[in-house]
Amino acid sequence: METDKMIASQLLHINAIKLSPEKPFTWASGWNSPIYCDNRKTLSFPEVREIIKQEFAQLVRELYPNAEVIAGVATGAIAHGILVADELDLPFIYVRPDAKKHGLGNQIEGAFEAGQKIVVIEDLISTGGSSLAAVRSLREAELEVLGMLAIFSYGFPLSEENFEKEKVKLDVLSNYASLLDLAVQGGYINDEQLSSLKEWRKSPQTWKR
Repeated sequence: METDKMIASQLLHINAIKLSPEKPFTWASGWNSPIYCDNRKTLSFPEVREIIKQEFAQLVRELYPNAEVIAGVATGAIAHGILVADELDLPFIYVRPDAKKHGLGNQIEGAFEAGQKIVVIEDLISTGGSSLAAVRSLREAELEVLGMLAIFSYGFPLSEENFEKEKVKLDVLSNYASLLDLAVQGGYINDEQLSSLKEWRKSPQTWKR
């Protein structure tokens, strides 16, 4: 099985991704959504956790063989980032959404030096806003961001535009299109639900059940 479908299958199987067109979820942004993705749940399943770690590590080896540090985006990607760094025997750092308001006031936690080459690990890409904010923080610290790897992306056009604008290369293990294919094949959704999920993908800001 191809990697994107394999990962989608695992996420569906452990309920890290829930599909509910009839009773939509509400995101923090206020958007109504027929899908909810919580990739932190993968950490509770050793086999799934191992698959994700190995797939990430292989991508780093293939795409960024000169990577010197692995960075995780807080909080969802810290654990996955540590697993990847450990597999590759590389240092690990992580990026907070904002600088701490006490102590040293760090936004980037861990040891690093200006000019080091970084690969950023993320768990989920929606619009890309928080992920790219982490990249900007790393760049402001004079670190060279080679690219970002994520477990799953909704593949919104807005996200693709944002990454292109910031000149950040993004690669993902799985995506929304692969997920829908697997969900239909696996009997997770019927044709009517598939139609609703496709409509949401076209205009998530305005979609309503």
